[in-house]
Amino acid sequence: MSTPTICDLSDPANFLDGVTPWRTFDALRAEHPLHWQDEGDHGSGFWSVTRHADIVAVASDPETFTSEQFTNLEEVDARQAEIRRSMLETDGRRHLALRRLLQRDFTPKAVAGYEIFLRGLAALTVDKLKNKDKFDFVREVAADFPINVLARMLDAPDTQQLIDWGNQIIENTDPSRLAESEIFRDLPFRSPASLEVFEYGRRLAKQRRGGDGTDLVSKLVNQTPLDGIPLAERDFDNYFLLLVVAGNETTRHAVSHAMLALIDHPDQADLLRRDPSLMPTAVEEFLRWASPVYHFRRTATRDVAMHGRTIRRGDKVVMWFASGNRDERVFPDPYRFDVTRPRNDHLAFGKGGPHYCLGASLAKLELRVLFEELLPRVPGIELSGEVSRVRSNFVNGIKELPCRTPAG
Repeated sequence: MSTPTICDLSDPANFLDGVTPWRTFDALRAEHPLHWQDEGDHGSGFWSVTRHADIVAVASDPETFTSEQFTNLEEVDARQAEIRRSMLETDGRRHLALRRLLQRDFTPKAVAGYEIFLRGLAALTVDKLKNKDKFDFVREVAADFPINVLARMLDAPDTQQLIDWGNQIIENTDPSRLAESEIFRDLPFRSPASLEVFEYGRRLAKQRRGGDGTDLVSKLVNQTPLDGIPLAERDFDNYFLLLVVAGNETTRHAVSHAMLALIDHPDQADLLRRDPSLMPTAVEEFLRWASPVYHFRRTATRDVAMHGRTIRRGDKVVMWFASGNRDERVFPDPYRFDVTRPRNDHLAFGKGGPHYCLGASLAKLELRVLFEELLPRVPGIELSGEVSRVRSNFVNGIKELPCRTPAG
């Protein structure tokens, strides 16, 4: 049996074709479930964890695999870590305290209250497509829909600006861009757009502080975390930026990938049109298929043996959620897109640990409502050009999805 080709997972260029990383993940799961990846000049290297069960085990053990030393591949010193720390890079009691500030706003019961708004927004968004023979699905639908929901929750009106900031920040996940932005080393992703997000958030905070608003900004500035440690300005900055990026980017890419999957598998789209009751099950398959976040990183706090190898204390350990979502040990025929797939134990939001995505219920609701409105109103959407992908090994994103309606 020939040795399969394993691409350099530290190089975002290898993720642009939408094929190469998946072949690598397949090879690693089969033969090298714990794989050491050199990073050249961009870092000290990392361990890749690619099987579903191993990913869940790492995510479930924050004492051994900490988030405190950052959750992306970039390596930062202690001063940078403290300046840039958000809820994502916090473990233990402080993480729980920060999470609890907004947790009630993202429960299934709480987000269900947005369904009427979402359905009206989805109908307006979809109806605009009827008058366009050709359109970019990302710009017209995927980017616009979730940011409007987030803007409502933040009571922030500048939706296009929020989209632009999110795009600029995610683009800086490319290691080559990080190397070019040393003067911004203290900013999240070393992106200068972070400064604009901070300034915008501070203006909102100043307006809401001391008031009785129920929006997310008001709750951040007017509540004290359960550990009794108030949010410093830097804490608020990083929390607000996290909401802007995580609350928009991941859902928009899940929407785009779901649309592309339905175009590539028209039988599955027809099935959903005939039986809309399948949509909640379909949403789980959308998320598994999309895997909008390729990975998150942890750092080992002690030596750990795994698959006959030793992870040393201080080593970076990368959980490849995308690989786990194609693990044949969990998903029979994992490269079959199946909107009726039962027991869909996907990792799109993480699993098994304290960092499970806070916005999971909202993202599922957005996906369900959007496609319930889209599929019957605009049937037969087709590709009209080449799909353009985000150059990133962090976010599995689609930049442009050119489409046409049947009459186009």
